[in-house]
Amino acid sequence: MCSIIIDNLIGKYVILTEGFIKVPESSLKNANRSIITREDEKLLAVLQHNARASISDLARQLNLSRSTVQTRLQKLELSGVIKGYTVEYGDEYLATLVAAHVSIKVRQKLTARTNIELKQLPQVAALYAISGEYDLIAIVQAQNTEQLSHILDDIGNLEGVERTTSSVILETKFKR
Repeated sequence: MCSIIIDNLIGKYVILTEGFIKVPESSLKNANRSIITREDEKLLAVLQHNARASISDLARQLNLSRSTVQTRLQKLELSGVIKGYTVEYGDEYLATLVAAHVSIKVRQKLTARTNIELKQLPQVAALYAISGEYDLIAIVQAQNTEQLSHILDDIGNLEGVERTTSSVILETKFKR
């Protein structure tokens, strides 16, 4: 059976031409891989557009029965392909926020602790481990520049943080 591997921000997927198959975990280099079908891809695309769509609406859009859609959703959830359903902010609201990329250099022995502390800050929208001079990049969103300044101070004052460099996002050209 032919497979195609696609890198995606939310994980790596092995896409098969039909059906789920059981693959020994040892044969996968990345434990985050899940096996999905082309029909599952279509379902995921519809959900990415509207995660609140009802089972009936999904079935109608995909020309599948409701029970088939429900079964596919359960398999995708149980296999870890679908982790959850979240709120996506509207463009008008996001336009009111001040966002910044914050490069963070961390003391090696305090990396795990620093990650936990950063996760507890609600203004840190995302945190990425990176290669290079810095160890992490945090995406920070604030109501205004004053709040952003306080958040940057809070990040810089964490015990495991050696130094930070911030870049305020002036404009988003596009986002996928």
